[in-house]
Amino acid sequence: MLFTSPVIVGLLLFTGYPILASLYYSFCNFPGLRPPVWIGMGNYLQLIKDPLVTKSLLNTAAYAAGSVPAGIAVAFVLALLLNQPVRGIAVFRTIFYLPSIVPAVASSVLWLWVFNPQYGLLNGVLGLFGINGPGWMADPVWAKPALIIMSTWGVGGTMIIFLAGLQDVPREMYEAAEIDGASDLQQTAHITLPFMSPHIFFAFIMGLIGASQYFTQAYIMTGGAGSPANSTLFFAMYLFQNAFHFFKMGYACAMAWLLFLLTLIATIVVFKSTARYVYYRGDNQ
Repeated sequence: MLFTSPVIVGLLLFTGYPILASLYYSFCNFPGLRPPVWIGMGNYLQLIKDPLVTKSLLNTAAYAAGSVPAGIAVAFVLALLLNQPVRGIAVFRTIFYLPSIVPAVASSVLWLWVFNPQYGLLNGVLGLFGINGPGWMADPVWAKPALIIMSTWGVGGTMIIFLAGLQDVPREMYEAAEIDGASDLQQTAHITLPFMSPHIFFAFIMGLIGASQYFTQAYIMTGGAGSPANSTLFFAMYLFQNAFHFFKMGYACAMAWLLFLLTLIATIVVFKSTARYVYYRGDNQ
């Protein structure tokens, strides 16, 4: 206990106390520069009436619905490709992992150029096929799809997890399937996916939690405004605006606890609904 006491004290001071304080402030009118005033459920009742809360929640849900499956699919395909016994495979793995460690601000600025409607790389490539590219971040319809596309660029961490999982798939299962005449697609569907289900489930849960807190890239690419037409006003961004732009700290704390509860409920639902599809080796159920 003596040796672990610095960590315990730090956890209580810098994690435990802020959590409890934010819970208290969520029931207060707290502008940040003056002492908090207790108002009971006032902030939570205002959350129900605030149209931007609903808008930001819908934006966040739409982003999660697109980015989480897309990220898992891209990471899984990359892991399958990078699991092949070819020369220089370590170099290719490094190249595909690098984008995930690029700072979020730098990658956001880079993708702003990629999505530029007039001079961007993406619309330039589409133009080669005779396709008139959209306005991307300047178009309310295409702003969220643009952010979803950008999210697939940083799946290197998930790819590494999938690569590690692929090493645990028994080789004799593939050999038996080949003897039975199973194609590569059938082997992937009936051997690889079942054995990879715990890793996919983990990636889905972590992606869901991460998407619910999506903030940095959208903030950088829109200047914190959630433009155009609030199409990229995500819940975490609106929370930040209330806390540090409008100095409504109590209201922002209430938003944070609402986000926590919604994320907790979504995670529990996913655990309950998908546990039967997850196969763990050695599980006799």
